[in-house]
Amino acid sequence: MAKSPNERMSKAQVVRFGGREVITEGLHLNFWADISHRCMTASWPAFIGGAALVFVAFNAFFAVFYWIGGQPISNVPGGDYIDYLYFSIETLSTAGYGDMHPQTHYGHFIATVELFTGIFSMSLMTGLIFARFSRPSARLLFADNPVISDHEGEQTLMIRLANERHNIISNATARLWLFKNIVSKEGQPFRRFYELPLLRNESPALALSWTLFHVIDAGSPLYGLTADDLEAIEVSLVVVVSGYDVVAAQTVHARKSYDYPEIRFGQRYAEILGTAEDGRLRIDYGRFHDTVQG
Repeated sequence: MAKSPNERMSKAQVVRFGGREVITEGLHLNFWADISHRCMTASWPAFIGGAALVFVAFNAFFAVFYWIGGQPISNVPGGDYIDYLYFSIETLSTAGYGDMHPQTHYGHFIATVELFTGIFSMSLMTGLIFARFSRPSARLLFADNPVISDHEGEQTLMIRLANERHNIISNATARLWLFKNIVSKEGQPFRRFYELPLLRNESPALALSWTLFHVIDAGSPLYGLTADDLEAIEVSLVVVVSGYDVVAAQTVHARKSYDYPEIRFGQRYAEILGTAEDGRLRIDYGRFHDTVQG
């Protein structure tokens, strides 16, 4: 099947999943088919730079038509291209300072087309900027390292997280997955994932900190594994937290991934809860990522 002119074979691209890097290639990409996703996922400098480039390109394009039109605009004594470029900017942005204006049918026609383009492009840009600003996000802080140590007499995997905004995330739900390499009976390698059950995977109001616990019993995929075993099968952990942000009135999500070198055996998190002199509860986030022998 013949490819459309806009389709092209993608270059090799490195995709990061936590600490893992995957090289992808061979996809047939259509640039315009996913332009909205590109606009939403681009960094702010890239987004603003792209918008400025499109703005200049549009104005330069229409300025050419004014320039070749036989003085379609009044008060342009020299007829220089730069003067028509300035007029194009005023027209596209609907500013219209008044000293220059169309004086021929040709000039009015080009200005009409440019005005329509300007209204359309400004509306589109406003929508994109609003969508980027209004996207719900959860400012959740995850501990740098998961820890494995005894808890309530059982070996337990623990991951600590906190709400940096200190607002209420109601009905917060956490899910934890383990990824590891396996070999099928046919000798084919696979990357499999397993959901790890948590002692408590829901919090009615997440405002401060929350520690997730997974008991490593006989039914756990981590049962009997050592640090060397985790390295051999390239274990990764992925935790996803979602809930309802009562301030933004939207559902928010946060995700954190860990690779096997970050998992610390025989350690537990340093205590961050204490009591102030006046009896109030005190949380020391300066020790949030610290671990101690346990």
